[in-house]
Amino acid sequence: MEDLQRDFIGYGAHPPDPRWPNNARLAINFVINYEEGSEPAVPDGDPQSEAGLTESPLLEAGPDGRDLAAESMFEYGSRVGFWRLLRLFEERGLPATVFACAQALQRNPAAVAALSAAGFDICCHGLRWVNHFELSEAEERAHIGEAVRILTALTGARPLGWYCRHGPSVNTRRLLVEDGGFLYDSDAYNDDLPYWRKVSGKPHLIVPYSLVNNDSKFSRGWFGHGEDYFQFMRDAIDFLRAEGAEHPKMMSCGLHLRLIGHPARARGLQRLLDYIASLDDIWVTGRLDIARHWIATHPFQEGS
Repeated sequence: MEDLQRDFIGYGAHPPDPRWPNNARLAINFVINYEEGSEPAVPDGDPQSEAGLTESPLLEAGPDGRDLAAESMFEYGSRVGFWRLLRLFEERGLPATVFACAQALQRNPAAVAALSAAGFDICCHGLRWVNHFELSEAEERAHIGEAVRILTALTGARPLGWYCRHGPSVNTRRLLVEDGGFLYDSDAYNDDLPYWRKVSGKPHLIVPYSLVNNDSKFSRGWFGHGEDYFQFMRDAIDFLRAEGAEHPKMMSCGLHLRLIGHPARARGLQRLLDYIASLDDIWVTGRLDIARHWIATHPFQEGS
């Protein structure tokens, strides 16, 4: 299939000028992953608990497959971490995108109301926080349809973006185009700029995501504390701003409520947001705004 062909060349030495608003050298999109309550869990009929991206990423389940500690760590994200991150962004008047698992958001009506009031854009992160490459094509189609239905009912608008847990299946992008309502997906990590693909004969926009500029490094032991996070992210921003004098790019910054939502780590994010606020050549924006800007500025061209 054309959309599954690997591309090792991309834009090469001559990337397009994104022409970001106000001639910004860098577009930054913060992504708040809202997954808590949609992860595999015995109470939801799954064979065992999920411990991914928690303080104890190795599952330590009882004989029934249930890990009550892991469940509690997920709960911290929605009970406490969410509100802490929301305050950090609202206090600075900064936008963010929410990668929302439909079942997770469904379980916290207060969070839905708060996101609506904040004006954050919603990107569909699936029905549940599960691997789509483990689903059959029929199961995946059903998951996509139900996720869209739930998020539309919760927020009053259908999601226009999509991102799987970790990575897509070989069917995902085709099923998104089949659905017909998505402007873009972020199931790629291979560029610092959006790009087009033809899927089932139709133009489809990809806005790549990043697991590099991501707080998941806390769970994997690569960040020890908030200062590690701040320095790493600041270095990326400084490098991209300098590069942006000739070739402006975008930067995706992934956040997880149950990771960076804890105080010592949140301090690193607080410092980062304050640092960004001191700069006048950065466009901090939502993912949907980036997609819409790219569609308007660099529309699909046959053979591109």
